[in-house]
Amino acid sequence: MSFKRCFPPVVDAHTRVLILGSLPGEASLAHQQYYAHKQNKFWALVGDVIGADLVAMEYDARLHALRANRVGLWDVVAEARREGSLDAAIRDHAGNDLVTLIKSLPALEAIAFNGGTAARIGERILGAHAPRLAILHLPSSSPAYASMNFAAKLVAWRAIGAFAGKPDDSARRRDAGAA
Repeated sequence: MSFKRCFPPVVDAHTRVLILGSLPGEASLAHQQYYAHKQNKFWALVGDVIGADLVAMEYDARLHALRANRVGLWDVVAEARREGSLDAAIRDHAGNDLVTLIKSLPALEAIAFNGGTAARIGERILGAHAPRLAILHLPSSSPAYASMNFAAKLVAWRAIGAFAGKPDDSARRRDAGAA
């Protein structure tokens, strides 16, 4: 079984929602990019939520668009043994230090788990350290999770829209509500 490691977090001081996956798959590791598998719907789902065609962008532009819309990205597993890309094959994993990361993000309001494995491992790591945060359980964007179609996944993923958006968007939403 081969040993796999995650990528660094994609966050900044303005991150309001942190999307946590499990561990990069083979295509992502080969390209050294989050969600590099062509059939993974992550970039299409998040792009729809933030109103940007992330799929058409180069990787660095995608990451910039996430940060500009106050969306962070990381994985719950720091390293593990796994053959292939399936979450079910993760063995001997070590978790990422999610507690330290969330404490370093002053604007953080929500954590969104991309799939059941990320939620199970992430919630165990966080324990009682995330009481002030909204916790969102999203259906996996992975092509391996085929029991739900894209449209149904998108309905669930739109929940991150309450936290995503450019820093001046929340002021506009408040002003629109007052009018």
